[in-house]
Amino acid sequence: MSVLPERLLHPTDEHKMLRETVRAWARSEIEAQAMAHDESGTLNVGLLRKAGDLGLLGVTVPDADGGAGLDALASVIVHEELAYADPGFALAYLAHALLFVNNFYWAGNAAQRTRYLPKVLSGALVGAMGMTEPAVGTDVLGMQTTARRDGDHYVLNGRKTFITNGPEAGLLCVYAKLDGKITTFLVERGFAGFAAGPKIPKMGMRASTMSELIFDDCRVPVDNLLGREGGGITNMMRNLEIERLGLAAMSLGIGQRCLDVMVSYARERHAFGKPLTDLGQIQRYIGESYAKVVAMRAAIYAVADTVGPDARNRLGTDAVKLFASTAAKEIADAAVQVLGGYGYCAEYRVEQFLRDAKLIEIGGGTIEAHQKNITRDLVGR
Repeated sequence: MSVLPERLLHPTDEHKMLRETVRAWARSEIEAQAMAHDESGTLNVGLLRKAGDLGLLGVTVPDADGGAGLDALASVIVHEELAYADPGFALAYLAHALLFVNNFYWAGNAAQRTRYLPKVLSGALVGAMGMTEPAVGTDVLGMQTTARRDGDHYVLNGRKTFITNGPEAGLLCVYAKLDGKITTFLVERGFAGFAAGPKIPKMGMRASTMSELIFDDCRVPVDNLLGREGGGITNMMRNLEIERLGLAAMSLGIGQRCLDVMVSYARERHAFGKPLTDLGQIQRYIGESYAKVVAMRAAIYAVADTVGPDARNRLGTDAVKLFASTAAKEIADAAVQVLGGYGYCAEYRVEQFLRDAKLIEIGGGTIEAHQKNITRDLVGR
């Protein structure tokens, strides 16, 4: 039972039903395949399409356009429940549903939505976003990928890296500098001059894949300009806050899962003639982990209520992702410690959750970037 008020977690019956639906699906179908895809380092594309069948790929898209017509809080619910079962799959979902679909919908025009939206809402096309570059991560204004107008096309040159869903993506939101100003383009996998590099091996989140994107005189029709020329920063900032909420919610799912495993194991396991829960050191790990989960949940759900396509809360979203990402890593580390040798091995999966948790301190804004943003905003006030 949550110590938080129901109205914070489920302000409507629709939110509550969404959680029940996603939880049931995640803890049966997603849970069942999680270890295999972590071990193989592959994305379960069929499962992503099943998310489309359930209406989850367009949670924040208005129902008039085929989406669920829900809000940032609904997105938080989905990401929390998916990450509880499999953070890697949850990351692939986030890259599709937020980094691509949400970004595309609110920046795109009616013709673009008609052409592409049905395919990405169904999962027939996997979506991704290309922003990070080999020499440029957090410093997005320093990106080196360029675009130039050539008749009825734009021509893109450059490279993106660490792109989640890169190996599978059929459609991408790509940022490049046009006349020195960051601009967003819709790039189809089959466009001349585009290629995706091989899958990049990584520490965690292995059930999602990533690769480099290569643009070598890649020709993009002018109709695939997303928004306006020079409007890439607007698109980026509009989407960044809900992305950070999604990542914070994934941290919450990781933390809740590791806490549940910790409590269950410590209740059953005995040492020195008593259950582990009678030992003060174990009580500290469990007690502090529970406090972090409660704090994460309260902050994330409160901030989610303030974010939407026309509602900004950069300070709040920076704060919840900064806190939640590190808290999740600490809880996962505590779970490994409580389980000892069993925690270090794969059976209980807490070692996987520890590996997965680290990514959220880096992706979607490093913890150092959040610290910088928060300080700047507070000083500005």
